[in-house]
Amino acid sequence: MIKAKAIIANGKGTFSLEDIEVRLPKNDEVLVEIKAAGVCHTDYDSYTNWGQQMIMGHEGAGVVLAVENNVKTTKPGDQVILNWAIPCGSCFQCKNGSESICELQSPVIGQGKPNMGHVSLESTLYKNKGVQSSFNLGTMSTHTIVKEAAVFPTPNIIPFEVASIMGCGVMTGVGSVINVAKVTKGSTVAVLGTGGVGLYVIQGARISGAAKIIAIDINEERLKMSKAYGATHTIIAEKMDVGLLNSAIQVKKLTENRGADYSFECTGVSSLGTAPLAMIRNGGMAVQVSGIEEEIKFDMNLFEWDKIYINPLYGKCRPNRDFPMLLDYYEKGSLLLDKMITQTYTPNNLENAFSDMLSDKNAKGVILF
Repeated sequence: MIKAKAIIANGKGTFSLEDIEVRLPKNDEVLVEIKAAGVCHTDYDSYTNWGQQMIMGHEGAGVVLAVENNVKTTKPGDQVILNWAIPCGSCFQCKNGSESICELQSPVIGQGKPNMGHVSLESTLYKNKGVQSSFNLGTMSTHTIVKEAAVFPTPNIIPFEVASIMGCGVMTGVGSVINVAKVTKGSTVAVLGTGGVGLYVIQGARISGAAKIIAIDINEERLKMSKAYGATHTIIAEKMDVGLLNSAIQVKKLTENRGADYSFECTGVSSLGTAPLAMIRNGGMAVQVSGIEEEIKFDMNLFEWDKIYINPLYGKCRPNRDFPMLLDYYEKGSLLLDKMITQTYTPNNLENAFSDMLSDKNAKGVILF
């Protein structure tokens, strides 16, 4: 067993940095020394709402320390991105190209329970007992053991902090634009919410050649930030604007009174779940990016006419297709990630990282190990 450190949620609303032990890999497993872990709203939810003891973190990058003989796609010394949507390659969904909703290994489809994508609980010990890893990864730790399909080798020139955020927010935002909506050149795009994921959506729209990218938020500073990533127009939303219907009127004024071709909801606010439908033209597409999992009541008039509303998971990620794409955009300078990381933290400062995230101080925060 290797002695390590990990941030562990106790299932009662708090977390702490603790000593753990991680064993060497078996079968199709890989031992990774984590160098950087992204800080996400989902991580905040994991310790405040999930009621489970677990090693926190689902965004990360590091160096492979050891593999078992059956592992073919990576080797010790490789720098890797960790990918939580771990495809099995053989289930119904994987065979049909929907690897992000793998029926056997997805921690989301499996409702957060240990499944085939999770190594055995005995692989990682906390106080001599097996402990679960968030999203089958547990990236807020100095070391983690994961399935081979959960790692993707990257060029060593990519900074760890940049690589760490590709495996969730970047993939979700850019993938929702390119893989899901398939935004076309010259089109108009409305983006509701300019947090981290919203800024990735804006970048995806810019990369896709959208002519107008309209950012909408209640925070003027975030709107100013959005222009640095590709927003061509901004709308300051009113807190009392139910369903953002007043903002939708402004979007239509910017689009020949027609509405945007595409709109993306990136707020995570359930009351705004219907808002992207109000932003789009007849025949347009609304994409619910933020993963709202609450009951929403729809006014069916918002669907008139021929509008599409889709709720994709993780930008329909297919790792072997999409991570090379993201890396290529980054290396060419199209995908601006370095300046997205506005603050880094030590593992002892996660509380500050969450505070900065919730107050919209950061575009993105990252823990460095």
